[in-house]
Amino acid sequence: MQRRENPLLKRVEVRFRVSHPNASSPRREELRQELAKELHAAKDIVILDFLRSDFGRSTSRGYAKVYKAKEDALRIERKHILVRNGLLAAEVKAEKAPAPKPAPRAREVAPKPAEKAPPKAEKAEKPEKEAKPGAEKKEEKPAAKAEKKAEPKKPAKEAK
Repeated sequence: MQRRENPLLKRVEVRFRVSHPNASSPRREELRQELAKELHAAKDIVILDFLRSDFGRSTSRGYAKVYKAKEDALRIERKHILVRNGLLAAEVKAEKAPAPKPAPRAREVAPKPAEKAPPKAEKAEKPEKEAKPGAEKKEEKPAAKAEKKAEPKKPAKEAK
């Protein structure tokens, strides 16, 4: 057992090793009680930080803190450690009522082949009053590109 005084935090820090042949790892409460007897302290001021079993062996290593007063332990230690050691009650989160399920949607029916949208060519036939000026420019550009592509091909055919 290694013992170290920590006057700043008003506690004694203890590293220990426990042998437990023919038994499972000791419970946290049992260890706190034994450490309190060994260190001549009350069980309320002994905080067991962790206990780790050695793989394949019947020994465990641990780390505990013995405070001068219970108030010091409550002020310094993290909440989950205090809950593990039984000094604080666990906070129970209020359960929310389950949200009502949305009504099932009506299945969307795919349009029948006869009900399909008209081809794009029919959409292009709009009166000139409704057509935007920018739309005319877009229509001219693809035609100009087609003419440019066609011109280089003609001289190539004439050369043969």
